[in-house]
Amino acid sequence: MKGIITLTVLNRPGVLNRITNLFSKRSYNIESITVGHSEQEDISRITVVVQAEDEKDIEQITKQLNKQVDILKVSDITGQSIVARELALIKVAVNPQTRAEIYSLIEPFRASVIDVSKDNLTIQITGESEKIEAFIELLKPYGIKELARTGTTAFLRGMQRSSQTNKVVSIL
Repeated sequence: MKGIITLTVLNRPGVLNRITNLFSKRSYNIESITVGHSEQEDISRITVVVQAEDEKDIEQITKQLNKQVDILKVSDITGQSIVARELALIKVAVNPQTRAEIYSLIEPFRASVIDVSKDNLTIQITGESEKIEAFIELLKPYGIKELARTGTTAFLRGMQRSSQTNKVVSIL
């Protein structure tokens, strides 16, 4: 089962390392992790997609995360209505015959070409992981030269309440 956990953390050195070590020590595989600044200064948001056996594992992970000093909030958003996106950059081999075919694949996926050369196209696509996987599969026969993906970034839709824990931490 894939679990999606979001964290709000103090933006301090070593926070990400301590979080990933927690997963490693307990033998949970992180499928993707994204980190970036939030709407508040000195606060970052982390989205972790983790492979777990069942819901109890996800619950155990969230309990362990809540023990970390620099984590302000932990939310298990697995199975809830969320907005989730991923970014992929894909460099594809092209020739005069395949260029038009590849452009015809790009449009239905709402992808965009961000770099063009004689022998390559670099394509940017955003969306849910399944959409990106489908697009990559369509491009494979043309020859993918390079591929980079960001991992999932997600939060709850609308005004939903997540299963969360808020901790009071003084910021000095």
